[in-house]
Amino acid sequence: MLNVLTVFLQQSDDGSGGGASGIIGLIVGLLVIAGLWKVFTKAGKPGWAAIIPIYNVVVLLQIAGKPVWWIILFLIPFVNFVIMVLVWMGVAKAFGKGVGYTIGLLVLSPIFIPMLGFGSAKYSGVPA
Repeated sequence: MLNVLTVFLQQSDDGSGGGASGIIGLIVGLLVIAGLWKVFTKAGKPGWAAIIPIYNVVVLLQIAGKPVWWIILFLIPFVNFVIMVLVWMGVAKAFGKGVGYTIGLLVLSPIFIPMLGFGSAKYSGVPA
């Protein structure tokens, strides 16, 4: 274990410090997964769905009140950006949040997803 940690902390030959940024990226990724796990749990969905690659998008669509077939739209370039905005808007509304929170989920998702999961927001159901 110590050898693995030493490899992560060593700087690369070009001096870019890739090991430390790799650890920071891992910590941020784990924080987002934990936050998404809590968001799913608050919405009455299984929390473990946050770690299953395609299924987590299906669950997010259900929480946002969007049809599951929209997952196909995520595969179309440029359309996927519009769909992402609509899905995060639906998730924000489902938790009683407004447009500002939707923008936060889009732009600063590593901060706003854990805030939604660990904060006091309550799931109020699928938005109308």
